[in-house]
Amino acid sequence: MTSMPAPSYPFPAEHLDEAAELSRLRRDEPISRVTMPYGGEAWLVTRMGDVREVLSDPRFSRRLQTEADRPRFFPEPVVEGIGIMDPPEQTRLRKLVAKAFTARRVQAFEPRVQTIVDELLDAMEAKGAPADIYADFSWQLPGISICEFMGVPYEDRDRFVPFFDSVVSTTSKTPDEIRQAIGDLHAYFGELVEKRRAAPTDDLFTALIRARDEGDRLSEKELIEMSFGLLVAGMETTASQLANFLYLLLREPEQLDLLRAKPELVPNAVEELLRFVPLLAVDQPSVAREDVTLGGVLIRAGETVVPSMNSANRDADVFENPQSIDVTREHNPHLAFSHGAHHCVGAQLARLEMVTALRSLLLRFPNLRQAVPDEELRWKAGVVLRGVEALPVEW
Repeated sequence: MTSMPAPSYPFPAEHLDEAAELSRLRRDEPISRVTMPYGGEAWLVTRMGDVREVLSDPRFSRRLQTEADRPRFFPEPVVEGIGIMDPPEQTRLRKLVAKAFTARRVQAFEPRVQTIVDELLDAMEAKGAPADIYADFSWQLPGISICEFMGVPYEDRDRFVPFFDSVVSTTSKTPDEIRQAIGDLHAYFGELVEKRRAAPTDDLFTALIRARDEGDRLSEKELIEMSFGLLVAGMETTASQLANFLYLLLREPEQLDLLRAKPELVPNAVEELLRFVPLLAVDQPSVAREDVTLGGVLIRAGETVVPSMNSANRDADVFENPQSIDVTREHNPHLAFSHGAHHCVGAQLARLEMVTALRSLLLRFPNLRQAVPDEELRWKAGVVLRGVEALPVEW
């Protein structure tokens, strides 16, 4: 008797909803077999405890996942970088980034983020309704912020923004188009390295260059890949999340009214929305280095494991009423910024931008509302990040 093939993953889901099959597996079969878009079957892990273990246990390797013929989401690896490294190599690079990406540097940048937010809202108000909250606000804020924070000229965005479409592509770009974009980006950042060496500035990019040049063993290739990895992570994710946050809040009038009445709850709301929004359409797989028993299931050495952070963030054993948005939620150990060695190094800056943006937006436009019916909204397709392509609003 021939066994049935494992279900195809990722599972289809409408807009920002959770896939019904993901919810069922988390309840009934938290570690299950799925068929990846390329390379065959893998283990899908859906509960918080098990997901955290995969993300932090050195017996699971991200580097091995880049080898040929592994079950995977993409036809071929899109880009090298710290995100697919394992300790100790990953640990060394993360320490170097941490020296440049300090809490002090982020805190000192807070007034500038507020200024950028205010200027964008001024421009949106002057332009008049309807405005596209994605194009006019949520895309520009993290773009300007991360570029200034890193020391990458925002006016050069025509040279690096095309790469973003490639790095987040699942089906929207061909492998040749992706390779071309990667090559162009390497060339751009190589030029920028030479400029910063000749004329250093007080920014993260120069700090990374100094870490290499003063003997901390950051190679030229690592420096370039680290820089554009931080840039793409700092722009694309935050831009998508801000628009997604507003889209959801406009559908939760009681939660929105509570935030307007108590703006001090905005940091709580940001954490709750980070938990609730299933931003990534795909997850970062790992490979078991040895036989591992996870959640009572034996995973053999060499098998691919996909830890679903989206699913973990809806785990009813961790979160009360996980399928509802509660901006007053206090216990919120979500995995929106991952966990363990791969916890997002830019999480502090992302939180600063999101809190500042959401608080200022609600105070400036207390009557903000969606300007078109739902059926006219455009949604991203063929890319890693889920979300609206445009969100027309009026006030």
